[in-house]
Amino acid sequence: MRMRRLGWAGLEIEADGERLVIDYARDLSPLFTGWKPGEGLLAPSGKVTAALVTHLHRDHTDATALADVLEPGAPVLRPAPGHGDDVDNVTTLPAEHELVLHRLATEVVEPWSTREIGPFRVTAVPAVDGLGDPQLNWVVEADGQRVFHGGDTMFHGFWWLIARRFSPVDAAFLPANGAVVDAPHLQPPSPLPAAMDPKQAAAAAEILDARYAVPMHYEAEQPDKIAGYVEVADPEAEFRAHAGLRACVLPVGEWLDLTSTAGNSAATVGSDNRA
Repeated sequence: MRMRRLGWAGLEIEADGERLVIDYARDLSPLFTGWKPGEGLLAPSGKVTAALVTHLHRDHTDATALADVLEPGAPVLRPAPGHGDDVDNVTTLPAEHELVLHRLATEVVEPWSTREIGPFRVTAVPAVDGLGDPQLNWVVEADGQRVFHGGDTMFHGFWWLIARRFSPVDAAFLPANGAVVDAPHLQPPSPLPAAMDPKQAAAAAEILDARYAVPMHYEAEQPDKIAGYVEVADPEAEFRAHAGLRACVLPVGEWLDLTSTAGNSAATVGSDNRA
């Protein structure tokens, strides 16, 4: 099994000639007005068997992008709709509308539920969203290997339950930008991160006993995205410092290729010109 970062939180996973994507997006400008469509975001290397989304914020669920790459009828596994009225759900309604517009084969899944899709076994696990919206994280298994994808979850108390069921993981892709959010509908604002910062991401990787801990949900150069969204200045450096030998900084567009040899996992990192 091998994985390729597609930018922001987007991930492509390939096994036995099939692929799935998690949080694949190509246009984040509906949420981050300072982000040009497609900037720093890549397409998967071929047609996609299934899509997983961690939550319905527009930087993690891009129905237009999914419609372009999914095989006909391919499932899109997603968390439940938000609770409350339109004000409560202001950050999820655009993605909800787009999923309906593109008639994607969405399926709401609950934490701890598992699906078999081609060569992949995917399990939704608990997560906590920084804005209070429903969020899942994902564990994907194939070829005797296991990958965790953390969306943009906060640090929470479910890590040990996840670890009891799935550790060790071969690779954990973890948000690390530590964004502090001041949104008009969430007042008074919190000064605390709404997504894991590098130290928290490293702690999650240790609990999961991740062989490779890969930071994501940041850019090497942090552009201004939107007013009221403040990130850690240098997520890569901080993550390396906290995660130590587990840290595997994977540039956008490069693959982390896992192979099993005599019961031990080895990995190679490299680019692929098929993008």
